[in-house]
Amino acid sequence: MEHITSEEITGMEKLFRLNLINSVTGYKSANLIATKSKENGVNVAVFSSVTHLGSDPALLGFITRPTKEVPRNTYKNIKENQYFTVNHIQKDMIESAHQTAAKYDEEISEFQKTGLEEEYLDNFFAPYVKQSNVKLGCKFVNEYYIKENDTVMVIGAIEHIYFDESIQAPDGWLRLDDAETVAINGLDGYALPNLLDRFHYARPGQEIKSFFKKDD
Repeated sequence: MEHITSEEITGMEKLFRLNLINSVTGYKSANLIATKSKENGVNVAVFSSVTHLGSDPALLGFITRPTKEVPRNTYKNIKENQYFTVNHIQKDMIESAHQTAAKYDEEISEFQKTGLEEEYLDNFFAPYVKQSNVKLGCKFVNEYYIKENDTVMVIGAIEHIYFDESIQAPDGWLRLDDAETVAINGLDGYALPNLLDRFHYARPGQEIKSFFKKDD
């Protein structure tokens, strides 16, 4: 088994280190975050850092770098207007989604350059990605600066959720492989997860039970 120390990580070539560290922590969520500027310009960009923070209240977070040196249109628009959408990436849109990572000028909409379509639902300020099978409408609630690597965690409250009812189980759980939601491996690898099993709540001294496998 390969063994790499922190000293070796520090001494690595930049791109090699970037690829290693971004992939070694495992699969990440694959989402498009869409926003609108105060001038009504729209922006959409791929993010692999969106994560669940809590269900009551319903909160999510994602990581972005500040705007000190490089313009961050997503962050700028959220701070100006408070609203953004999180849209799952499906297997049939991975090329278009990945292209949103290109550094377009602020006045150029990634929707126009990638073939992704914007849509507006229930008078929400920010656009959704029409092709996405799972969409969240969110409102900015807070941010936390992370001084260790000069990033910002943006916290959003989930105000709207859209998905096809066929992917939802009776207990509320969403089967995302049925929605063909992909995951990201590192920065540029896209994978379609295959559900292996689902288990009931784990308790000390009790046998683990599957939702899908029948008892003998």
